[in-house]
Amino acid sequence: MELPGGESKPGPKLASAGVNMGKFCTDFNAKTADRRGEIVPVIITAFEDKSYEFVIKTSPVASLILKAAGLKKGSATGNKTKIGTITKAQLRQIAEYKLPDLNCGDVETAMKIVEGSANNMGIFIVD
Repeated sequence: MELPGGESKPGPKLASAGVNMGKFCTDFNAKTADRRGEIVPVIITAFEDKSYEFVIKTSPVASLILKAAGLKKGSATGNKTKIGTITKAQLRQIAEYKLPDLNCGDVETAMKIVEGSANNMGIFIVD
């Protein structure tokens, strides 16, 4: 599930998880206060007694790329229409941030994964 960092509110997304929405929102917002304005993926494990655990993940690659490029959305035809750029330094920074959530063991491989996402969104990588 993806929720806004630091400002989650009770709603249908959370109701389907079967947890105490008010308490979850308070806990989640406290842990993600420093990520206000970001979309924050979270994995919620709900138990029969309505208690829960949650694990906060890193922001989606696409949102990090868009933020670095200063764009609101990617190109509908990314492989054909290029709409923005990010630098290799920004690419490396995103790859280092996402490394714990990616299925690779080093930054260089993570950079290739992020670069592929950027290309599909119409974002050029520049030196």
